[in-house]
Amino acid sequence: MGDLVTARVRVRAAVDTATTLLTDAGLEEEPAARTAHAIVLAEVWGIPSHGLLRLPYYLERLAAGGCNPTASLTATTDTGPLLAFDGEDGLGHWQLWEAATLVQQRCAQYGIAAATVSASSHCGALGIYTLPGLSADQVSLVFSNGPAVMPPWDGHAPLLSTSPIAAGIPCGERAAIIDLATSVVARGRIAAAARRGAPLEAGWAFTRDGEPTTDAAEALEGMLAPLGGAKGYALAFLVEALTGGLAGPALSPDVADMLDSGQAARAQRIGHLVLSLDPAVVGPGAPGRLVELAERAMSSGGRIPGGARTLPEQLSDEDTVDLDENTWATVQRLARA
Repeated sequence: MGDLVTARVRVRAAVDTATTLLTDAGLEEEPAARTAHAIVLAEVWGIPSHGLLRLPYYLERLAAGGCNPTASLTATTDTGPLLAFDGEDGLGHWQLWEAATLVQQRCAQYGIAAATVSASSHCGALGIYTLPGLSADQVSLVFSNGPAVMPPWDGHAPLLSTSPIAAGIPCGERAAIIDLATSVVARGRIAAAARRGAPLEAGWAFTRDGEPTTDAAEALEGMLAPLGGAKGYALAFLVEALTGGLAGPALSPDVADMLDSGQAARAQRIGHLVLSLDPAVVGPGAPGRLVELAERAMSSGGRIPGGARTLPEQLSDEDTVDLDENTWATVQRLARA
């Protein structure tokens, strides 16, 4: 029990299948394709917990009304370097990508730019949204919130989401792409373990009553531990302030849980934030120092965080990805329905 069986699938086939399912669910071709690319890129990056495993949940929410297939991304504030968008309860993948692309353009103009997306939905692997900024050699930071799964330090009720943080740092031939949850483990990984019937490591999660558990199914109904104890909680609190607090409109305890079918008709109302800085504008020598930082890490025998991740432009139609066999079978079954 718990052994992962994989199927080797062409990246193009996976993207096309996901795109078709999303357009059939009511999305226009462009947002559907952008969402599908983000979902499959998570698989390529070895983050299946945010890949095709999530697609059936997105489709369920689209069908139930908890996600708006015809949503637009509407600007509510535009000062030049600062943008605020209303996501109209649309899928987070295409919305955050579009916001990050506009931030990249404004950063090229002003040296710094930021955008919030309010009333959005889950967006998958957060590091993907650093790519627009990285393509212009900008440093990008991305934050998002979600359903509450972490208690406050010394508290006993869910207050914060996994409070993910992503950063893209241009540092020579390979950029650093940092993508992590401020919980000990991402909740999608808990869901993947529950689906396989695999146990969790001790210290990852609690039951809904606050008791430690290694049962993934119990953990999905319960809470996750913060990364690094009180320091991780403080970092998660910061992320919640930047997303649920600034972007809004919902704090994490009020965000619908996409993994709970009973909440599929409820909009998630998730908030995202993306910020980019141009090192060439920040100060003399900044781009060179970022390169030197990476070189020193490698010369000491270390590595660049996320430096080995495949970029979209490096993928061809012939490239393949190993997918969880059960997940791929589920997606194919939905495509045939």
